Amino acid sequence: MIENNTVYFVGSGPGDPELITIKAKKLLEKADLVIYSGSLLNPEILQYAKKEAKLYDAALLNRDEIFAHLKDIAKQGKLAIRFHDGDPSLFSTIREQIDRLEKEGISCKVVPGISATFGAASSMNLELTLPGITQTLIITRAEFRTPVPEIERISELAKHGTTMIFYLSVHLIKEIVEELLRGGRYSLETPAAVVYRATWKDEKIIKGKLKDIVEKTKKEKILKTALIIIGNVLEPKEYQLSKVYDAEFTHGYRRGKKIITK
Repeated sequence: MIENNTVYFVGSGPGDPELITIKAKKLLEKADLVIYSGSLLNPEILQYAKKEAKLYDAALLNRDEIFAHLKDIAKQGKLAIRFHDGDPSLFSTIREQIDRLEKEGISCKVVPGISATFGAASSMNLELTLPGITQTLIITRAEFRTPVPEIERISELAKHGTTMIFYLSVHLIKEIVEELLRGGRYSLETPAAVVYRATWKDEKIIKGKLKDIVEKTKKEKILKTALIIIGNVLEPKEYQLSKVYDAEFTHGYRRGKKIITK
């Protein structure tokens, strides 16, 4: 049930306007105020907003201005949406916003969305975790203005050799590749990809290896709004088939059958 006097932090999905959730669409249709990430949200999604709704581009506001707009509408007993690209739980600053609003006695709720990670994976028909290759996905960002703990430096994370996804970092791809190789588990032949504006109409996918992905990305002049994906799942030469669907595998819903071969 949609509640007034509440600020909803809503995921808008990776870009394709058909990839927002039904719940997000219903909220947008009823919202009195919508503050959206204008540099990342597909403007086509805003067509669902009612005509009298107040719309603000968060890229043009500082945190105090965003807070004031959300607080004022909620205090009036109206419905406010803070629209974040992708899913609000990743690199979105919702924690600082929710803490401040709750100190004012304002109720906050989060509505998940499809992350760009999964939008990019779908565009490539990609399974990010493959049996026999990796069962782990590391999502991180390169250190620049936002500091990263020493234990989470790229060279340290790279020691696991898992699938890795980098947000907000494509402008630092040269430094990322250097750090990945320093970790010792990836090589120059490790597959890599850069996905620009995943699921948008102008989406662009660049495939390569660590030895050439920097040059390929530079050639396409991609400096922002892109994910970097690293790992052997991009070009799986050998992987194990799922145990769950193996005819001989028994689990809680199906008893396996012994296959006899002659």
